[in-house]
Amino acid sequence: MRSIIQRVTSASVEIDDREKGRIGTGFLVLLGIEENDTTEDAEWLAGKIANMRIFGDQENRMNLSLQAVDGEILLISQFTLHAQVKKGNRPSFIRAAAPEKAIPLYEKFVDLLEKHLGKKIQTGEFGAYMKVNLVNDGPVTIFIDTKERE
Repeated sequence: MRSIIQRVTSASVEIDDREKGRIGTGFLVLLGIEENDTTEDAEWLAGKIANMRIFGDQENRMNLSLQAVDGEILLISQFTLHAQVKKGNRPSFIRAAAPEKAIPLYEKFVDLLEKHLGKKIQTGEFGAYMKVNLVNDGPVTIFIDTKERE
């Protein structure tokens, strides 16, 4: 699994000109699921995201977690995070999981995040054409790949 975590002051997603989800302070999480990803990857990544300390404390040091600031999550599925651009100019998405594999893992990931946070998270819609708006705070943007676990 690959994710881009963006610390935001607000974020929203629209599908067919209708707002599907909106958050205030929190994380916009873009999630790409690869064919060989497992529930173990989802569990590890959900724990990392839920406990990541990238909000400023009284001294403006990144020391506070999402729970400490009562933050929210907007989760957007994004198969393009697995784009391969080694050959030519047209990206290949062959490593991205097919919907029959990706959708259950995406839904499991939503459940895991909600359990970690103790509240509902906002989502886009898997496979839909979405317009995502955000105000990146900082900016702070972090990339995580569960296969590297750095």
